[in-house]
Amino acid sequence: MSNSTLNDALKDEPPPEWTRRPNAKDDLRAKARQLRMLDHDYEEIAASRRVAKSSVSLWVRDLPRVTGFSTAEGKKRSAEGTRRYWAAQRQASDASRAAVRAAAANKIGGLTNRELVIAGAIAYWCEGSKNKPGPWNDHVAFTNSDPALIRFFLRFLEATRTPPEDVTFRIYIHENADVESAQRFWLEVTGVSPDRFRTPTLKRHNPKTVRKNVGEGYYGCLRVDVRRSSGLYHKIEGWAGGIMSGS
Repeated sequence: MSNSTLNDALKDEPPPEWTRRPNAKDDLRAKARQLRMLDHDYEEIAASRRVAKSSVSLWVRDLPRVTGFSTAEGKKRSAEGTRRYWAAQRQASDASRAAVRAAAANKIGGLTNRELVIAGAIAYWCEGSKNKPGPWNDHVAFTNSDPALIRFFLRFLEATRTPPEDVTFRIYIHENADVESAQRFWLEVTGVSPDRFRTPTLKRHNPKTVRKNVGEGYYGCLRVDVRRSSGLYHKIEGWAGGIMSGS
């Protein structure tokens, strides 16, 4: 028979019990309505139940508005509810980003020597010193404040068979920072002996400048210099050019 014939035959017939499914949000909706009747606002309900504020609105909009509180107290409760709501949202967002990062890192896995050279050449071309118009200075120098990137660049130098004794380090940091703490930090990051470090370069502090890189976690930048590195510089130049041209 056709669908229309079947529809006509089953008109006004209740669906069998086995076709009914419980709504997973029925409990949340009931709790949301209960909280609304206890004078909780939308933000508070959304934060406590970890649901979207729009869902709360659909569930409770037929109930009376929040009453019984002064304007100041109402604003305070509303602000607190908003804070809890966004704290819960931020926690979920952070967990989602962490999962994406972990999955992406697992896909990369270990790097071959060739992949390490490719990635290192591009990293240097983005962050390392390059020749400028005027007298040539074919010298490999890499400066950064990210410990992970510094470690990666040292791995790149190992992959290119750069002699460790040709690699030196220098800290660049503001004069009002804890230079000794920064020295200890970068020694731990690089894992080299202190004699490989040159005298830190101190940057003059400007009180008018609003900087965010202050406090206990500020260790300045580390510059990695490679002596007798004109040959390596030319190779990096060629590797980066080949990668970017797709050859």
